[in-house]
Amino acid sequence: MKNNCKTIVISDVHLGTKGSKSKELVRFLKQYHCENLILNGDIIDGWQLKKSGQWKRKHTRFFTRILKMIEHEGTKVTYLRGNHDDFLDQILPFTMGNLTIKREMVYESFGKKFLIVHGDIFDSITRQFKWIAKLGDVGYTFLLWLNRQYNYRRIKKGLPYFSLSQAVKGKVKQAIKYIDDYEEQLSAMAKYRECDGIICGHIHQPAIKEIDGITYLNSGDWVESLTALIEDFNGEWSLVYYSETQKAEKKQKESKGLKSKPIEITGLFGPVEISPKTEIG
Repeated sequence: MKNNCKTIVISDVHLGTKGSKSKELVRFLKQYHCENLILNGDIIDGWQLKKSGQWKRKHTRFFTRILKMIEHEGTKVTYLRGNHDDFLDQILPFTMGNLTIKREMVYESFGKKFLIVHGDIFDSITRQFKWIAKLGDVGYTFLLWLNRQYNYRRIKKGLPYFSLSQAVKGKVKQAIKYIDDYEEQLSAMAKYRECDGIICGHIHQPAIKEIDGITYLNSGDWVESLTALIEDFNGEWSLVYYSETQKAEKKQKESKGLKSKPIEITGLFGPVEISPKTEIG
């Protein structure tokens, strides 16, 4: 049973990199039926693909899922270009059936207007000094590699996932100031464009908050946070985490009896309980 909603916004999938959680994203999308799907930038990581990135079958499956949503479910898909997929500039704007590719959009729903942009156009470093941004990208890629090694050992010890990069960003004052400034700049731009809210990505920091009378929404990413913004049929927005949807799906399957009850058999040394495993997704 799929969850119905009006609009889903995702960003920063970074297909073509090792850190991309495209498999989890496909599982997430299979749980929903939506009228609109907005891919808000950095879906494909052109920067990494030019250097050392690698396109895998699981990355192709993401677009296969998107095509199925368009063809079989009638979903309207809008792909907004980010800084990592700036190669799309060569074809912008582009429209074919229910698929549109462009730089930004104004989304109107329930009497409210939301400016939707990836967010890099308001980042002076990314716009004016691209080589510095790419240098920072190398550091972030290394941090993600270190994060994978660290969490591999945590999982072996039975410990939960821990994001090193999120922790680093949370501790560094300069990073916090950058995020605050970024959010305020985007909110000011939305007000200038006479919109009620701003929907963005880019900084991998999922959020829903009010800033100076403007609703600020950030869809996060599918490298660490694994989050999406979802609008219901009442015009209410919520931030949904993949881990939470997996738990809900597991409970739903168990309630339908898809998970077998433990079977007790008698062995040589007394009763033995067998609990069959149920695959999720």
